[in-house]
Amino acid sequence: MDQRQHRPQYPNSGQQSIYKRHTDSDRSQHENKRLRPNHPSPAPSTSSSPTLSTKKELYERDFPVYKQPVEVGSFSLDSERRFFNDARKLRYYVEPQRSPNFDLRDGYKDRFIKRDDGIKEKLDHMLRWIQANKSKLQSKQPTSSSSCTLGVDFVTWRGHLTKVLTTPYETREGWQLAVTRFGGTLYISEVETEAARRERDNRTEKHEEMMYWGYKFEQYTCADDSHSFPEPGGVVNTNEAFCTVVQTRLADHRLLFSGEVDCRDKDPKAPAPPACYIELKTSAEISTPKQRSNFHRFKLLKWWAQSFLPGVPRVVAGFRDHDGVVVALETFHISKISHLIKNENNCWRPTVCMNFCCDFLSFVKSVVREDNPSVVYLFSWEPHRDVTYSVHRHSQYSFLPHWFVEAMSSTNSQDSNHQ
Repeated sequence: MDQRQHRPQYPNSGQQSIYKRHTDSDRSQHENKRLRPNHPSPAPSTSSSPTLSTKKELYERDFPVYKQPVEVGSFSLDSERRFFNDARKLRYYVEPQRSPNFDLRDGYKDRFIKRDDGIKEKLDHMLRWIQANKSKLQSKQPTSSSSCTLGVDFVTWRGHLTKVLTTPYETREGWQLAVTRFGGTLYISEVETEAARRERDNRTEKHEEMMYWGYKFEQYTCADDSHSFPEPGGVVNTNEAFCTVVQTRLADHRLLFSGEVDCRDKDPKAPAPPACYIELKTSAEISTPKQRSNFHRFKLLKWWAQSFLPGVPRVVAGFRDHDGVVVALETFHISKISHLIKNENNCWRPTVCMNFCCDFLSFVKSVVREDNPSVVYLFSWEPHRDVTYSVHRHSQYSFLPHWFVEAMSSTNSQDSNHQ
C-alpha cells in the first residue's frame, strides 16, 4: 500500500496548513461495506437496525476536509464549578528555567480539592455558553437558508469526539453517546458505561494519586497572568477550568464543540487562539524501545486526537520517574506526530481516525430523525464490535435541560415572528 496516499500531509509551514484539503474520491466504494443490518433484536421491529463497522481497513482512504478550527468564544468554571462567560481561568505557560525536578506528589494529602466526578454535568456548561452567545452564533448564519437554529449540525464536547476518533484503535474501553435532535441541531452527550462506573468506584489510592499528578504538573508550569510565575505551593482545585469553544467543519458536518485548555503561550506576539494554546501532559520516563513503541502507539494517539480537533498546535510533556518526579520536558508538535509514528509497525493512522469520525457523524445524521428534546438515540460501542443504537423516549437518558429548551424555543418563535 502506498503510504503517501493515506498519510495526512502536515506541511511545516505553520498551524494554518495542518488542516489541508484532501480529495475524497474513493469514499463511495466503502459506503456499502461499512453499514450493514444488525442481527434482529428480540424487540418487535419492522426492520433490523443498521450498524456501523469500526474495522480500520474500511477507513483507509484520503484524509477528509477538516477546516481550520476557529475560536468563537470561551468560558470559565470557578472553584465551585460556577459558569462565567469569560476567560478568567485562562492560565499562561512558563517554561522552567532549568531542568525540572517537579515532585508531583507534593500537596496530594493536604492541598488538593478534587472535583466530584460522580456528578454528571452532561452538556450543561456548553449549553449555558450557547444561551449566552446565541446572537453571536445566529448572526453568522444566512437568515433564510438554514432550518437549523444555531447554524451547526453538531454540538458536543471535544472529549466525546476524541473517543470517536480513536475508536478504530481502541481495544479496552467501550462508550455510549446519547444524541438528541433539537432545532435542527444534533446534541451529543456521553453516558457513563457500566464498566466505566465500576472502574471509577474501584479506583485504588495509587490510581487516584496518579490522576492528581497531571494537575500538579500544570501548577508547576502555569501562571495566572502573563507577568507572574507559577505557585506550586498553592492548592490544586480540579473544579476550576478554562474552556475554548470552536467552530469547524469535517467534510459536510458543521461542528461546534468545547474543550478544556490547560494554558496559552504568554508571548504577546503569539498567534490568536486556538493556535496559542498549549496542552500539558505527563508520562512515565521512556528507557526501552518497547516503552517508546507503546508511547507512540497508545499515548500519542490520544494526545494527537485531543489537540488536533480544536487546533491546539503543541503538547508539552513532563516525563516522570517511578517516584512521580518530573525529570525531563519534551514538546510535541501536533503537525509532526504522524512523522514520529510512521516507522512503527501496525501503528495508528490519522486518516483512519478522521474518516471514521466523519462516517460516524453521517451515520448519526441518518439515524436521528425525530426533532424532539425528550427523544434520545443511544449509540453504543464495545471493542471489536459494530456501533449500534437504541431509541429512548422520556427516559433517564434525556439530557437537554428545560431551561435550555425553553430559552431556545422562545428565541425561535421570536425569530419567526420577525420574519
